[in-house]
Order: sequence, then C-alpha cells, then structure tokens
Amino acid sequence: MSTLFNKVNEDIQRAILNQEKEKLETLRSIKTAFLIAKSENNQMLSEEKEIQILQKLYKQRLDAAEIYKQNNRYDLAEKELAEANIIKQYLPQMLSDEELESEIKKIIEDLKVSDIKEMGKVMSIALRKLAGKTTNKDIAEKVKKLLQK
Repeated sequence: MSTLFNKVNEDIQRAILNQEKEKLETLRSIKTAFLIAKSENNQMLSEEKEIQILQKLYKQRLDAAEIYKQNNRYDLAEKELAEANIIKQYLPQMLSDEELESEIKKIIEDLKVSDIKEMGKVMSIALRKLAGKTTNKDIAEKVKKLLQK
C-alpha cells in the first residue's frame, strides 16, 4: 500500500495506545474506505485515488454536519465536524485563490485557449493537475471566469 495508507495505519496504532476513541473511529473509517476501493479494483490504490477518497469522506462529513445543524442536532453536527477535521489532516494543502488562478492561467496559456467553448480542454488538464489541491467546483468556476474575460 501507499505511504498515506501506511500513515493511517500507524496513526490507528497511536490512537489505540493513546485511547483516542473519536480519532480511532475516524481513522478506521478511512482505512475501510481505502480497503473497499482497493478490493473493487483488485489493484493498489494510487495516491491520487486515496486523496479522492479522503476528499469524498471530508465532504460527506461536512454535508452531514450541515444537515444536523438544520435539524437542531448540534451534538451530532459537532461530531461530524470533528471527524472532518481529522480527515482534513490527511489531505494535501489546498491552493489559495491566487495560486489556483495562476495555475489555471498557465494551463490556458499552454493550450493557447481563448474561448469559453474550449473550456473542456482546460478542465481536463486542470482536474488532473490540481487533483486534491482544490475542489472541482472551484476549478470550474475559475476556468469559466478566466475564459469569459
């Protein structure tokens, strides 16, 4: 397995020794998601795929917390947010708005794209290059904004 999988395993052991119940529960859910994805593909997970899984788990926790807040279940919302914060520690550092814009401008210049009709070309490269560093939604919004100028 990859270094990210190994890090999660090591942190599970630490959480057991330190009796950190909430952290242990979250780490086990991450490990389970990795193992399920691995068994579905019958091959090793790439680091990119692991990051996608972590992003999905992170977003699920945030969405669940929001639903709990809407239903005045603040105790459950806090639990979901705590789990999201643990998952976030394993995600790569997110790009700032300026860094994202700079990266997308480089891609646009390299492809010599100037029309919004060619947004798909930019998106395909940007999604691969920036995977795990920002959300797909942020990439799409920034590409659209830059090509409409």
